[in-house]
Amino acid sequence: MSQSKLHPEYLRQKALQDAYLARKNKKTDFYNGIYDRWENPVLTRESIPLSWRFDLNPETNPHFMERLGVNAVFNSGAIKLNGKYYLVARIEGNDRKSFFGVAESDSPVEGFHFWEKPILLPDTCPEETNVYDMRLTQHEDGWIYGVFCSESKDNSVNDLSAAVAAAGIVRTKDLKTWERLPNLVTKRSPQQRNVDLLPEFVNGKYAFYTRPMDDFIDTGSGGGVGFGLCEDITHAVIDEEIITSPRRYHTITEAKNGEGATPIKTEKGWLHIAHGVRNTAAGLRYVIYVFVTALDDPSKVIAEPSGFLIAPRDWERVGDVSNVVFTNGAIADDDGSVYIYYAASDTRLHVASTTIDKLLDFAFNTPADPLRSVDCVKQRCALIDKNLEYLKSIGE
Repeated sequence: MSQSKLHPEYLRQKALQDAYLARKNKKTDFYNGIYDRWENPVLTRESIPLSWRFDLNPETNPHFMERLGVNAVFNSGAIKLNGKYYLVARIEGNDRKSFFGVAESDSPVEGFHFWEKPILLPDTCPEETNVYDMRLTQHEDGWIYGVFCSESKDNSVNDLSAAVAAAGIVRTKDLKTWERLPNLVTKRSPQQRNVDLLPEFVNGKYAFYTRPMDDFIDTGSGGGVGFGLCEDITHAVIDEEIITSPRRYHTITEAKNGEGATPIKTEKGWLHIAHGVRNTAAGLRYVIYVFVTALDDPSKVIAEPSGFLIAPRDWERVGDVSNVVFTNGAIADDDGSVYIYYAASDTRLHVASTTIDKLLDFAFNTPADPLRSVDCVKQRCALIDKNLEYLKSIGE
């Protein structure tokens, strides 16, 4: 297209966006020995192609106004295919509706560009209003599955804010053509969110980590992260859910907890990068935590270190839903590196990098939460005594 037929403001905005997308990322000074935070978000609303937001024809858009604005880009599934890194991000329009878009890069920490168009899912659920937070699982059956939240209006009550959450399921081979399967049915839980599919069969069945809920916001009788099996993923039905990582009083998981990224298989167990929620005077606070389940029994937790892995810091606390970090995507690379893609305050997508070895060390060698202040102090004093003894032994 001739530049003379493009609005001057388009040319200016395109140059600004090209420079923005080409920025080099670097690690911050944050240190805890477990992971590194990276300075720039990997995806924001500024990453969205101009052709998704603006009418580029000066005759029909003489003032170069946004016609379909984008409010936020956040909670993203993640996968590495054929040497490239892919994020299937949640994109929220100014109209509050969310949809999915695929962003691709040669690097896990920078340079992500969205494909030409967002994902248009098969329209098989006429009652569905909103979709978001897709987890990606490259399953041993040969398919890549996307499990996401399918939200519909709750017509059983006279309340415009009342909603019903279900686990939607799609599958693909290339992230381009998507087949929609029926939503997951859990016979004992009326609603589901934050559902993950394990990459391998368990006893010849598909294994899901669930989050049982009584209604859209509250977990109610749901006791934590659940686990269940189904025979046929094309008509996925779970008869029984076992609670795997329970909610506990006065912890980071008191109000809610749920799966985050698809579990990563390691030599010591299935590594889970999950989220926990507690209530505060300022509202709900979301953090990311870790636990490990057994390879021979993925419903059994064998390690769960005390406290959070990632919590919102500094300007990460600021956004549409403040004081929140959330993940539904991580990539375990061939060299043992792990990239955790986490959203800050439902607004932008960040990345933290670590390794399998560090996460396993953290999971198995960090003490578990003793659940009482007096015991927490004893735990900390024991660490201090150990350090004093060591320093004395080396003459310090």
